[in-house]
Amino acid sequence: MAYSIRDQQALYFLTFSVVEWVDIFTRPLYKDIVIDSLRFCQQRKGLELFAFCLMTNHLHLICRAEDGKALSDIVRDFKKYTSRQLFEAIHLNQQESRRTWLDWIFRSQGSFNSNNSTAQIWQQRSHGVELRNEEMVQQRLHYTHQNPVRAGICYRAEDYLYSSASQYAGLEALLPVTLL
Repeated sequence: MAYSIRDQQALYFLTFSVVEWVDIFTRPLYKDIVIDSLRFCQQRKGLELFAFCLMTNHLHLICRAEDGKALSDIVRDFKKYTSRQLFEAIHLNQQESRRTWLDWIFRSQGSFNSNNSTAQIWQQRSHGVELRNEEMVQQRLHYTHQNPVRAGICYRAEDYLYSSASQYAGLEALLPVTLL
């Protein structure tokens, strides 16, 4: 399997990282592509999303696939689609001052991977941990939501827009999830 997902219906903590840890998610335009794609996967692909946090160069999820769906397939499709959309958005964004540099990095990384025809934005491998007990679930949930606090982006996890922490705090959420 391309991803470290053995039980397709189990609950997983997943991390997707950008190649070379490039800070691509500094602009709302790019972050919104990821959020919209996660929403689509929830509505149409069978993704059950319980927590997320999109940082500048990686994404954490706690999720599983609905019965009859394969989490590996959802992950593959999500990464493929968002890569194409992000690469196109970089080239269409007139305010993108890093276009040439980003194009070079993503095309260079794509040339090392025979599965890509143009560019690669996400690292090939995804870090996946099956959450087998409540202690693991709570530890990864806390880790996910505290990511922007540890990075110095905000003081309180629930104040970070691109995370499910606000919903867990009883506030409005950019992307609703199912609470654990």
